[in-house]
Amino acid sequence: MFALLIASLPSPASAHGSTTLPGARTYLCYLDLKENGSTQMPSNPACASAVQQSGTGPLYNWFAVLDSNGGGRTTGYIPDGTLCSGGNRGPFDFSAYSAVRSDWPTTHLSSGANIELQHSNWAHHPGQFNVYITKNGWSPNQSLGWGDLEQISSVTNPPQRGGVGTDGGHYYWNVQLPNRSGQHIIFVHWIRSDSQENFYSCSDVVFDGGNGQVTFGDETLSAEEVAAAYEADAAEVTHASHAGHATEARTTAVASVSTQAVSLVRAVGSDLAGFLS
Repeated sequence: MFALLIASLPSPASAHGSTTLPGARTYLCYLDLKENGSTQMPSNPACASAVQQSGTGPLYNWFAVLDSNGGGRTTGYIPDGTLCSGGNRGPFDFSAYSAVRSDWPTTHLSSGANIELQHSNWAHHPGQFNVYITKNGWSPNQSLGWGDLEQISSVTNPPQRGGVGTDGGHYYWNVQLPNRSGQHIIFVHWIRSDSQENFYSCSDVVFDGGNGQVTFGDETLSAEEVAAAYEADAAEVTHASHAGHATEARTTAVASVSTQAVSLVRAVGSDLAGFLS
């Protein structure tokens, strides 16, 4: 699984973050793209459609769904139907990731569970993370608007694990999930306090008694397998910001790793142990 890793690396100046547990659309589609690196076409139908519309660039920049002038604004600023793409105001074309469809990669959760939410810290900034979930009665066959969301968590300057700008580095905090059934979206809005820049993440979830497994289409992986696929990058990739680079240029690394190595090692121990309590 995930035998061919292809990573287009960001410079710290342009990279920020997105939700990785439960995985955002862009993040999980990026993992799917890496698995199918030889064709550069994800296997998941929704991810494949997004790549056909806007290419692979947005996925290699999965952490950059942003608005440089967001300033914490919500209703009336980011238009309904474009929340998952940050109002389509960022440097990459993420508009396809706001598409109304029920077949995005989906994380399985349990209603009412206490989870550890993780958000990549490609670049560290102080600020606030507001977490929302779709209300009872919402359907994945309808567009996502601000009126569909209920805020369930807010945290300022949460702790971090791993190095800033590393593949495994992330912010983390506990979120108590409300009672839900069926498919929903968890929406995370990161509001920087040191600039007007904001970031947006949509994570597709299904409340069916799961504990972090991810369904990409015909295949469902355990939370450990998904995390191992991401962690494998850290061992294979040299960051563009590594000492000796004259500029913060993007680099591309291609590495072949075995199925056994990805699925059996780097199970990320305590991180995933705390995902569901």
